[in-house]
Amino acid sequence: MKTILVYEFLSAGGLAGEPAEAELMPLGVSMRDAMARDLLQLGAEHVGHVTLADCSAAPADALRQALADEGGTDARLHSQRARAGQSPLDFLAEQAALHDHVWVVAPETAGLLQQCQAAVGDTRWLGSDAQALRIAASKTQTLARLAARGVTTPLDFAGPGQAQRWVVKPDDGAGAVDTRVFDDLAAARADAQRRQDAGQAVTLQPWVEGKAMSLSMMCGTRGRGGLPQAELLSLNRQRIGVAADGQVRFDGVHRISTDPADPRWPQLQALADTVLQALPGLRGFVGIDLVCHPQRGPVVIEVNARVSCAYVGLSVALGRNLAALTLGLRSRRANHGAVHVGR
Repeated sequence: MKTILVYEFLSAGGLAGEPAEAELMPLGVSMRDAMARDLLQLGAEHVGHVTLADCSAAPADALRQALADEGGTDARLHSQRARAGQSPLDFLAEQAALHDHVWVVAPETAGLLQQCQAAVGDTRWLGSDAQALRIAASKTQTLARLAARGVTTPLDFAGPGQAQRWVVKPDDGAGAVDTRVFDDLAAARADAQRRQDAGQAVTLQPWVEGKAMSLSMMCGTRGRGGLPQAELLSLNRQRIGVAADGQVRFDGVHRISTDPADPRWPQLQALADTVLQALPGLRGFVGIDLVCHPQRGPVVIEVNARVSCAYVGLSVALGRNLAALTLGLRSRRANHGAVHVGR
């Protein structure tokens, strides 16, 4: 029986007291609770103890009550929160040592997700390896890796007259935080320079016109040789808005398709395979943000080497337990014929 710590940075109090906490907390709680529900769906012979890192603004009691309202409770569900004055990383390292595995969701900003991986250690970590996290944390490095594999990226729109708008954003940002669109390239360059002068890691790219989408995939290995393999799980539509001042906002995602018979599937599965070839250390649930351009097709914007909000409800939609896949359980019920992602 494995003991699992679920550490989602926001609902663990990582932004306590900061202005963005209230706005972002619902997303964090939804991911944390979805991961916990999937783990609790597994039998006690596989998972004997699930600990949620929580905080006063997002208590695990809400999930316990929801489970009770649905007709049952689960004694395997526990919670822990950081002591007063204890840093998020110190708390994570302390709790990691008490569990067999640790499943983390955290933003890439300022290397936080990489720091979480280092605090947990390779043995207990569920997810992508340190090198993949480092590359995926940089939009610039990610696009360079993908472009070298022939993947269409915003870099392909950098030529004269190919872009009508440009976007300035943190190179290590998560979501739409501090992301702004400009109609004028000179203004975009000025904003990028201002941020660089302030010591920020920033990227300026052509804004790709088209439908904002994402792919959810499970990355792991197959066969005796342990060759990396990606399994496309879903195609999602991202709700992206641009305010009058150019500020970009992210309003969530909704699933479009989970059907391998979808005529778009072969092209998108091939794209998922290529992304994994470019970042071979990707493991577990991974998201690919892209734009479907009217002429150029899928244009990859970034890779999220971790659970994202598209995870929520996906196990139910697929009829497969994504926590089982993440743990590498080979039960017929959970993942017959799927990739093996256990460490």
